[in-house]
Amino acid sequence: MNKHYGFNPGEIEQIINRFGQDFYAKVLRDIDAYADRWTLSSFQLIPSYSANLVFRCCSETYGSVVLKIGNDSFGGVVTEYHTLSEYNGRRFCRVFHADIENNVILEEGVQPGTPLRDESSLDKRLSVFCSLYNGLHIAPAKAERYPTYTKWVNKITAYMSKRQDCKELYGHMNKAKEICSSVAALYPQEMLLHGDFHHDNILLGNNGEYRIIDPKGVIGDPVFDVPRFILNEFDDEKDSEAYKKINGIIDILEGKLMIPNEVLRQCLYVETAMGMCWSVEDGSTPEEYPGLLRDVAFAESIMNA
Repeated sequence: MNKHYGFNPGEIEQIINRFGQDFYAKVLRDIDAYADRWTLSSFQLIPSYSANLVFRCCSETYGSVVLKIGNDSFGGVVTEYHTLSEYNGRRFCRVFHADIENNVILEEGVQPGTPLRDESSLDKRLSVFCSLYNGLHIAPAKAERYPTYTKWVNKITAYMSKRQDCKELYGHMNKAKEICSSVAALYPQEMLLHGDFHHDNILLGNNGEYRIIDPKGVIGDPVFDVPRFILNEFDDEKDSEAYKKINGIIDILEGKLMIPNEVLRQCLYVETAMGMCWSVEDGSTPEEYPGLLRDVAFAESIMNA
């Protein structure tokens, strides 16, 4: 039993199913080790079970903090640490400590931490996103530390080419790869991007300002940091109202971000195809494939508008 946090049976099952028994044992060791090293207490598990295990906790030195324990096979902790270090608290949460070799980082816990998703006004959501996006991106100190956006696209396309069970989705991804290459040729800046810049990674701070969390850390042109936000505005129903909503969002972003309408539509298609294919790679069942295809077809219809 861990002396700082007691996992319930459901949490243990989720961790082992997602990451394996060895990782669960590592987590038990790490919580004790870093609680002592960094004087942490009051652990609360954030039940995301994505690429890392994430805990809210209290630090004697920093107050509210977040402890992330990463898994080698999923990666991401190292690039997140480097990204947060380079931005150094500028619109992003701060990073306080890290043990990179062991995939553990300690970050600022944004309080109250209300996600932008909870903001009911679409105009306000767009205004917050644009205020954070404009003037955000910086040139990386060491670009070799990070993957590139185009390599992300190429990698998932190569993976999907080997899947025999979702050829239609692969067709979309292959098309998206070509479109991504053409956009990247027109927009060739090599800036440090967030890589997953959407509502749940934009949190309200105590001073009433929103802060950015959970960067993936990827190199590319800033245009590629826009579509994930649009994708997260998709409604469940892909009807005429949803179509009208997304077209309206793109028109607003074109004006506020000074990115051509056509480019935003192309980037949205690329990001949607990649996101749905990542879902396949991550274990989506064949019963879920039609829903993934609907999202990509919807993004394609937006692109072709």
